[in-house]
Amino acid sequence: MKLLSVNSGRPKAVSYTDDPEGVTGIDKRPVQGSVRVAAPGPKGVGGSGLAGDAVCKRAHHGGDDQAVYAMAREDLDGWERDLGRTLPHGSFGENLTTEGLDVSGALIGERWRIGSEVVLEVTCGRIPCGTFQGHLGERGWVKRFTRKGAPGAYLRVIQPGEIKAGDPIEIVHRPEHDVTVALQFRAVTTERELLPRLLPAGRALHPEVLAEAAKYADAQGP
Repeated sequence: MKLLSVNSGRPKAVSYTDDPEGVTGIDKRPVQGSVRVAAPGPKGVGGSGLAGDAVCKRAHHGGDDQAVYAMAREDLDGWERDLGRTLPHGSFGENLTTEGLDVSGALIGERWRIGSEVVLEVTCGRIPCGTFQGHLGERGWVKRFTRKGAPGAYLRVIQPGEIKAGDPIEIVHRPEHDVTVALQFRAVTTERELLPRLLPAGRALHPEVLAEAAKYADAQGP
């Protein structure tokens, strides 16, 4: 398992975002050399966990629990076949393009060591939005991406440090529950009856998802 690419974006004015200022940082490109990774601060204040990477709409993106976004190269390759087009590293707005790692099959709370320093923890899957659809230029993309059920993973920074393309990735902790990113994604999108199944992941879950799952479970009663 290794890191194929570290990808970063700059603010870019576009016509397809609903950001009040009309800019987005979703257009991520591979970075040469090492990049510093650290917890950016709470949502709404903190942006990306990668130094130099832009997060423009902080009410919905970035912050400690969505500090880094990872996507498997294998999933990008599958989309290349489906869409009939080339998808370079960073095409989905991911910060990390990985190889040999089942990103969407990762457990919530799973921890990855990247290189010799950085440790990241899986928190939730990525929910597609209109900006993502506009960036790719594919009609009906939000629904199509959702149906696929392989959203990639957001991660929080447990141990800061520097990473670079080619660094090895090691799974250093796997929790005992069975709550995967793919299950969490289905529960919050197309199969809400699955929400109570997320609760064993506990505080490793993105706090908004945990609150949503608890509220749904309470409403269903014993």
